[in-house]
Amino acid sequence: MKFATSIHCMDGRIQEPIIQYLKDSYKIPYIDTITEPGPCKIIADNIDKTTINSIIKRVDISINRHNSRLIAISSHYDCAANPSSEKTKKTQIKISVEFIKKNYPQIKVVGLWINKQWKVDQYF
Repeated sequence: MKFATSIHCMDGRIQEPIIQYLKDSYKIPYIDTITEPGPCKIIADNIDKTTINSIIKRVDISINRHNSRLIAISSHYDCAANPSSEKTKKTQIKISVEFIKKNYPQIKVVGLWINKQWKVDQYF
C-alpha cells in the first residue's frame, strides 16, 4: 500500500502529527489529505450535504486514482470549528468512522483523536 487518505481539520497544528502517525503506524509513504474545518462534526451532524458530498468525491479520487486502502478520520483538542467537549468529539469520530465504512466497506477505516499535547491516538 503506497497511499492512505486522511480526512482531518484544516488546523495546521494537527496536520503533520497525523501524517507522521499514519506513515509510521502503517508504513505508508504517501498520505492524501482532505481538509475541512471540523469534518467529524460535519459528517456526524449530516446537515451540510454539499460538504459531505465534496468529502466523498475527494475520497473517491484517492481510492480510485491512488489506490488508497486506508482512510483515517480525526478530530482534535481545541478545534475552532467544533468547540464541543472531548466526549462529544469522540462520539462524532465514531459516527464518522461508521459513515465512511458504510460508503467504503472494502477499505480499512480508522478514527483518530489528537490530544492537547498534539499527539495522535487511534480511537477507533
